[in-house]
Formats: sequence, structure tokens, C-alpha cells
Amino acid sequence: MVSIESPDPVLLLQEVVFQTARSGGSGGQHVNKLETKVELRFDVQGSSLLTNEQRDIIIDKLKNRLTQEGVLILFDQSSRTQLANKKGVIEKFKNLLERAFQAEKPRKSTKPTFASKLKRLKGKKKRSATKLMRGKPDIEL
Repeated sequence: MVSIESPDPVLLLQEVVFQTARSGGSGGQHVNKLETKVELRFDVQGSSLLTNEQRDIIIDKLKNRLTQEGVLILFDQSSRTQLANKKGVIEKFKNLLERAFQAEKPRKSTKPTFASKLKRLKGKKKRSATKLMRGKPDIEL
């Protein structure tokens, strides 16, 4: 398997669109009058900075986070300031891309332990005994 280089998140920020909205949560009237929630939108399908291989990896690994049009949407509303939320959502974006391009560790197959074999056999015997009890009784006169 050929390793594909991760795209530079700082370069990809050129193609990111930020939107703000009123965030929920604590803050009293402050929440009702300021737009502190920051939403990051990145069009994976329409990106000119991604190679086809990088685009395919992002679409495959982040398919649950993409819209039907292939747009990645992230948001942050944890802070009471728009600037802090913008920094937070950029950090989320960088971490998400980093994880998407990390190579998965291959699974090492192992043999079942002796205890697990015994437990399986014990369960099978118990199930067998239960089913034997459901049969008609042998009555000899």
C-alpha cells in the first residue's frame, strides 16, 4: 500500500468559508445579541488544492461528516468570543485531517486463550443440556 501525503491544513484554509451564528448555552443575554458560534465549511469535492487520491481518502474516512454535496461542516461554540471559537474550529479541522491521513495499524491475529476455549465449550454444554430437557421423557412401564 502506497502512503499518500497529507495535505497542508494551513493551505487548505484558503478554501474554507467561515460563517457565524448565535450560539446556544450559557451566557444570558450575551448569547442573544452576539454571533459567537463559528461554522467552518470546506468543499472537498470542489477543492483545487487536493489531489484525487487525497480527495478520495477524505471522502472515504470522513463520509459521516460530509453533506451530500461533499462539503465538510464543522462548528465550535464552546467559548463566549468569536475569535476563540474560530481558533477552536480551525484546530478541529487540522486534527480531523491529521487523523484521516494516519495509516491504520494492521490487526495482529491471535489464538484464542485456553480459558476462552473452556468458556465456549462450557456454554455449548449448558445450551445442549437445556435443549435435551425440552424433549419427551422416556417412560417405561
